[in-house]
Parts: sequence; C-alpha cells; structure tokens
Amino acid sequence: MRYWHPFTEEAIEQIKRDGITKLVVLPLYPQFSISTSGSSLRLLESIFREDEYLVSMQHTVIPSWYQREGYIKAMANLIGKELETFDHPEQVLIFFSAHGVPLAYVEEAGDPYKAEMEECIDLIMEELEKRKIMNAYTLAYQSRVGPVEWLKPYTDETIIELGKRGVKCLLAVPISFVSEHIETLEEIDVEYKELALKSGIEKWGRVPALGCEPTFISDLADAVIESLPYVGAMAVSNIEARQSLVPLGSVEELLAVYDLKRRELQSPVMVWEWGWTRSAETWNGRAAMLAVLVLLVLEVTTGQGFLHQWGILPFFH
Repeated sequence: MRYWHPFTEEAIEQIKRDGITKLVVLPLYPQFSISTSGSSLRLLESIFREDEYLVSMQHTVIPSWYQREGYIKAMANLIGKELETFDHPEQVLIFFSAHGVPLAYVEEAGDPYKAEMEECIDLIMEELEKRKIMNAYTLAYQSRVGPVEWLKPYTDETIIELGKRGVKCLLAVPISFVSEHIETLEEIDVEYKELALKSGIEKWGRVPALGCEPTFISDLADAVIESLPYVGAMAVSNIEARQSLVPLGSVEELLAVYDLKRRELQSPVMVWEWGWTRSAETWNGRAAMLAVLVLLVLEVTTGQGFLHQWGILPFFH
C-alpha cells in the first residue's frame, strides 16, 4: 500500500527475498490519475533507479482498467442488486460519487482521470441499459480539501441540489473505490446520507465497494494473465489506443506518456493553520497582499499616507 502496511518498500523487499525477476504492476485504481496511480508509479520508479537488483527488472504496467468488461459487469451487478431493495426501483436516481482531484491536475497537468471517469460511467450505464435498467444518473466528486478548486460538481452540493429538484430516492455508487474505507463508511454512509435526508431525499441506498466480487476478481486475474507476454516489452500505453484492454509499457515509459513535462504538483492546502507551516505561509501571504492592496487604495484616494510622506507618490493639491 502507498500509506500503510505493507508499504511499497516492504513489498519490494519481499519480492527481492523471493527472487522474483519479472513483474506485472497492477494499481488497484480503476481510473488513472497522477495523484493516485501516478504517485505509486513514481515511487516505484525512484525505487527501481536506486536498487541494483531492480534496475534491470523486467516489468509491465496496467495503468487503468475501468473499461474492462468484467469490471463493468461487476459494477452493473452490484447496482442492479441494490436497486431491487427499493419499492420502486425505476424511480431511483443512480448517484456516482468519485474521489475528486484538484482541477489544476486535469487542466494544467493533463491528468486523464476526468475523461476516464466519464467514459467509465457511460460504459456502466450502457451495460445497465442492456439489462432494461434505464434509470436517471449523475456523477459528482467528493473528498475535496483546502481552498483550491477541485473537479466539479461536488458531491455535497449536488445532493442538496437534487433535494431541491424533488428527487426522493437516491442510490449512491462509490465509483473510484474498490474496497471499503473511511471515504465510503464515513463520508458516504454517514455524512452524505445525513445531508441527503436533510435535503428532502427520503430513500437512501448505497452500492457496496467491489471488494472480492467474483466477476471483478476474475477479471483482474485475466488482466494480469493477458499482460504476461508483454513483460519487459517496449510498448506504448493505451493513451492513444484505448481499444487495447491491456495497456503496455514500463513505469518510466508510462509516466512519460501520462505526464510528459514531469512537473511537480504541489499538494493542495489542507486547512488554515498558524505558525510556519506551508498552509500558514499561503494564508498569511494572501492576508498580507490584501492588506497592502487596501493601504494602496487608501493612499491613492486620500492623498495621505506613508508613500506620500516618503515622496514615492505625489501629494494631491
């Protein structure tokens, strides 16, 4: 795992102890983002470069698999099953809630996450339509933090708007998560459910994360098996050839394609803090700029102040 045991470094050490010579890298994020899969791949890249054992390791990467038939059918299975728990399934709005990313990642760094997410939703709805499930649906993004703009529409704002529009039955679908964790168990099941009920939505349901759903697990296994012949092969990922269900390429090649300029993206400011933290510096800087602007306006409009006294600005007569 990226942020808990077993850490990536621990898994790498186990790989070395086991004498592994070929790898298939399979991030457990259905859609690629430079903040999720990209973060993990960059860590692998740095480890590969610094370790003599790994520097020549043959490997291939499956950067995203949101378009795979097994994954799409597994999501449709879970959605269809939960719809049946409502008294009038056809009246339920299907609410896809995906983890958000800062807007700059998409617009400035070329992150494909938004495009892959929207294509993923289209594929799932097409599968549901084949099963005569024609419900209305929408997509929103959750888990934003800090003052920077994230992908919109936001999940909380969308829930409130749906309530105002008279939506009474809602089925939440955590679309970018394959396992249960705080963003499903707390953020969706507790916070968003409470918000929905307060907003006038009367019937609330939530599709479970994929977990060990048999169709999903079988499809991931197939993805790995299908990629085995390409381990160590020089190939281009599926950025320009999305018809390929097994994207190819080494970690370095893949990162070069997805993030050509290899720019470092600063993490969004988390909260307003005091002290000498990065967040505090950001907010203190903005406050200082605002204060300077206010003083400058007063100087120009009144003709009095330090800048006039020092002769920097001329006095008004």
